[in-house]
Amino acid sequence: MDKVINSYETLFIVNCENGEEAVKATVDKFTGLVAENGTVESVNEWGKRRLAYPINDIPEGYYVVVNFKSEADFPAELDRIFNIDENIMRSVIVKIDPKKVAAKEAAVAAEEAANEEETAADAE
Repeated sequence: MDKVINSYETLFIVNCENGEEAVKATVDKFTGLVAENGTVESVNEWGKRRLAYPINDIPEGYYVVVNFKSEADFPAELDRIFNIDENIMRSVIVKIDPKKVAAKEAAVAAEEAANEEETAADAE
């Protein structure tokens, strides 16, 4: 039986009080972990932002959003590792609805086709 591949999005907040190198190492560690166990579609680093409320008396964190595809059992393992790592202040993993993924891919394909037609019309 084939393994089921789902689309997920995770947001995690890294403690930025340990320095820029520690933040970079933590982000690389988790994006690498996701890449080893699935397919990374995008990594969006929002950067250092003020938290809505202090977590352990820390007012700021480094936000990272990763969109990926993986087998259904990997997000539970990723969540477990997020909870173990002391540099991760908060994290959340969300399964993305396959209908929304298909609609987004269709919209991107339509936009690319429109851009190609526009470029071809401008070239004439």
